[in-house]
Amino acid sequence: MGFITINDGTRIFYKDWGAKDAQPIVFSHGWPLSADAWDGQMLFMVQQGYRVIAHDRRGHGRSDQPATGNDMDSYADDLAAVIEALDLKDAVLVGHSTGGGEIAHYVGRHGTARVAKMVLVGAVPPTMSKSEAYPNGLPLSVFDDIRKGVADNRSQFYLDLALPFFGFNRAGVSVNEGLQKSFWGQGMAGSVLGQYLCIREFSEVDYTDDLKAIDVPTLVIHGDDDQIVPIGNAGLLSAEIIADAALKIYEGAPHGLTATHQDRFNADLLAFIKD
Repeated sequence: MGFITINDGTRIFYKDWGAKDAQPIVFSHGWPLSADAWDGQMLFMVQQGYRVIAHDRRGHGRSDQPATGNDMDSYADDLAAVIEALDLKDAVLVGHSTGGGEIAHYVGRHGTARVAKMVLVGAVPPTMSKSEAYPNGLPLSVFDDIRKGVADNRSQFYLDLALPFFGFNRAGVSVNEGLQKSFWGQGMAGSVLGQYLCIREFSEVDYTDDLKAIDVPTLVIHGDDDQIVPIGNAGLLSAEIIADAALKIYEGAPHGLTATHQDRFNADLLAFIKD
């Protein structure tokens, strides 16, 4: 564990486990979470002999909480700073939700010279909001409601959001209190300002050009019961736009499938990296 200081003085927290000469896997987390969201994957993959790295996005988790730079350009540049500071090469970039936008935008801004493969999981690209290019996107009012929830009482909002995030609101599905409390705890550790401003970055930014810039093998994984990032607005489109993409649809899986379908996801991730 440690911190990398960005050019603007922001300190980015990161975890780095495994042998330094092993192939690195870099994980980018979703909103409003932290690197801890990848515990199940980092533990598994380091045991398979890989080097695993995950950072807390600025304004999230244990990273600094600046009032500036809470935008996707800065997020992508922060990721680049981590990758360059650790001198990672032949890396596999794995991004969930907002983290999927982050790794796509990293490629759009910094290229794939240090990247071997990519994995987008329940990721927000190409864009979540309705636009002329994507008329089936979600209306802006959906994201205004999220902003209101964060501003009014983010503690209760995060407790409530964990239910559809993990599919606990579906008939016959029991609430896993551990996952719900973990979601809440990670969310509350971050900056309300940073998380509020990040809503625009996962909802209104168009990542189409970033997806077109991806020139390495990419695996797109999405649950077809994702209530947070609907598959029809995201995974299905991303798999069409990325030149060398494979698509895996998890039937009945929610947005937080890396936790609810951890064993299956870990096996698919390992197989894709080894292929």
